[in-house]
Amino acid sequence: MKLVVASNNAHKLQELRAILSTLGMEVVSQREAGVFVEPVENGATFEENSYIKAKTVMDACGLPTVADDSGLMVDALGGEPGVFSARYGGDACKSDRDRLEYLLRRMDDVPDEKRTARFVSVITMLTPDGTKIAARGERPGIILREAHGENGFGYDPVFYVQEEGCTFAQLAPERKNQISHRARALEAFVRKIREENEYVDK
Repeated sequence: MKLVVASNNAHKLQELRAILSTLGMEVVSQREAGVFVEPVENGATFEENSYIKAKTVMDACGLPTVADDSGLMVDALGGEPGVFSARYGGDACKSDRDRLEYLLRRMDDVPDEKRTARFVSVITMLTPDGTKIAARGERPGIILREAHGENGFGYDPVFYVQEEGCTFAQLAPERKNQISHRARALEAFVRKIREENEYVDK
């Protein structure tokens, strides 16, 4: 079975391909499928945006499509940046570093014991016959007051994982991929898709 990823992000594609290929699926990017549309991510939740991306690309290519929507939710900020993680701070923040520094400024007065947060990932698969499979994964952590580590991207340098004793950006990429929010979402997704065994090994 050919499965289109509603993204051209090399990191997402590699991670999804590694997992889903074990189910006998041929995973391709939307560009490889000849799809060049840009979904309008105007949903209020990760679930809604994940669905929007999958539906837009599936409608364009006519093939089963999977999409991931993910971001950071900080408890002290009422769940911000949430679905706006990639565009937090608006036009004034043009890079990952700008958004990270904007987040830290917003949290300047938040005491250490209240700097809890979580990364969230929602994965949705849609097929032309109307099947929908969705799964959510979360990874709790703490937002530090300064950046540590050179790996990863986005908010990884300030996202401290207590069980690992370091930030996401200090972890080897292989280890991060084992414990991340997306890894947890993929685990749940694989369990669900195996239950829909008609889509496996075809």
